[in-house]
Amino acid sequence: MNTQHALRALSGILKREWFRFLQQRARLLSAIVRPLVWLLVFATGFRSILGVSIIPPYQTYIYYPVYIMPGLIGMILLFNGMQSSLSMVYDREMGVMRVLLTAPLPRWYLLVGKLLAGTTVSIIQAYVFLLICHLVGYRIPVTGWFTVLPAMILVGLMLSALGMFLSTHVRQMENFAGVMNFVIFPMFFLSSALYPLWRVLEGSEVVYYLALGNPFTHAVELLRFAIYRQVNWIGLLVVATSFVLFLLLAIHGYDPQKGMARRAIAT
Repeated sequence: MNTQHALRALSGILKREWFRFLQQRARLLSAIVRPLVWLLVFATGFRSILGVSIIPPYQTYIYYPVYIMPGLIGMILLFNGMQSSLSMVYDREMGVMRVLLTAPLPRWYLLVGKLLAGTTVSIIQAYVFLLICHLVGYRIPVTGWFTVLPAMILVGLMLSALGMFLSTHVRQMENFAGVMNFVIFPMFFLSSALYPLWRVLEGSEVVYYLALGNPFTHAVELLRFAIYRQVNWIGLLVVATSFVLFLLLAIHGYDPQKGMARRAIAT
């Protein structure tokens, strides 16, 4: 694989995703409005959560809107990762995916380039959300703007890889929305995005263990710890392992010789 050729292909994939994002202004609007509505609605009903273990030891409480902001950042990354996968289903129907995957480059490289492009757009949306929150008075530590970036990159890659893997099961774009309803909402609500796990355990032990086994829970905790310059090692391990697993499944799924999408790509 020629290095110059590989970089040119990666640049083309990134530019295509960026130009598509710029042409879809409603995509940015919906990505920002959705978590803002959740933030304002939940901030109205709750003022603080006691006993949250991730805050510095000199604090005894954390303002609830600030607590759920990592979960809402995760929501942006989750929805955008799935939306990027929707674009892959559309590209497959239009024949663009066939052209991309027949390029003289390793298939895994092209798929990773697609993941990087989608994750870049997700991170831009997440920072726009943080900026708006800052302007309306919901602020995270200044250092958190920088320390959360590596966590957002890893979480964005994991969720995009999950969406890419799921897209191998969908042969028509009309069926994609139904599949997403069984993935996005269970992953979001069965997590610590809105409530800490110890509160979930007080309500239902079954739901607690379901949330504990949810990769998105660990993604949210990784983001939450990173904002306060801490590392959630369990979350880091789960997110990194899930990313590798979903990526390998997606690469296998887009292999026309042995993958699950062989018939969909060929048609």
